[in-house]
Amino acid sequence: MPVDVRIMSATHCDLDAQVKSGAFREDLYYRLNVVSFRLPALNDRREDIVPLANHFLGEIARRYGKDVRSFAPGALELLIGASWPGNVRQLQNVIEQAVALATGSIVTATLIQAALKSEPPGLTPLDEAKRAFERDYLIRLLRLTGGNVTRASRMAQRNRTEFYKLLERHRLQPAMFKRGRG
Repeated sequence: MPVDVRIMSATHCDLDAQVKSGAFREDLYYRLNVVSFRLPALNDRREDIVPLANHFLGEIARRYGKDVRSFAPGALELLIGASWPGNVRQLQNVIEQAVALATGSIVTATLIQAALKSEPPGLTPLDEAKRAFERDYLIRLLRLTGGNVTRASRMAQRNRTEFYKLLERHRLQPAMFKRGRG
């Protein structure tokens, strides 16, 4: 009986290396690997955090039958600034916990903070800790200056070009911190 099937799968492994080492069957690899693409980790695409969080909020609120409709601005800032070693699944779990415990229509920063702290503690590698510090530092500067890059770069004692490169590396957009936003 003819069947038309498409399989979509994901892995965090380097399948090319797995095939070369004999850990993954070469014939299966070539059968499945018709179209492939690399999706960067959530930490590398911070601009996706808010839309994903809003999507999960609506989906989870419906599932639980709760009238939770939005995030407090501080809650969104915590989500944007958090480290996401568990990627999108971790974000979904944090939102689910916050929605489950919410008593009003808004997810507060306190609920997000509690959900983020419930993640298993671990020692962060030095490079990741440096990146997190740098990102937090940039976020603080942008908050203090209301997203004014010139003032923020002066406070950091960096030229604007270098500062823009830092913002780009951490996928931060000054407009996210403009006064009166959100």
